[in-house]
Amino acid sequence: MTDTSPAFAWAQQSKHMGQLARGEARWEVYLEVHADSPNSPVRGRIHFLAGERHRETAWIFLEWSEKEIRERFNEFSANELWSLVESLSP
Repeated sequence: MTDTSPAFAWAQQSKHMGQLARGEARWEVYLEVHADSPNSPVRGRIHFLAGERHRETAWIFLEWSEKEIRERFNEFSANELWSLVESLSP
């Protein structure tokens, strides 16, 4: 079995959420979650990877559990994710 996780430090705390595709453009989408302590809220941000290109949001999620962050992420439509990645482009 081949490990397809990206070789970034944040990858250990992230989950691959799928691929965002439009025409020839393809971005792999990852959701990173982090809790500072066992009883603290969980924060989350989104990473977009396309080859050597990497874009990431600020910590845009803050919930009491990783499950709640995934639920909030799943509320995003593909168009909203495209708007987000395009706003992060240099």
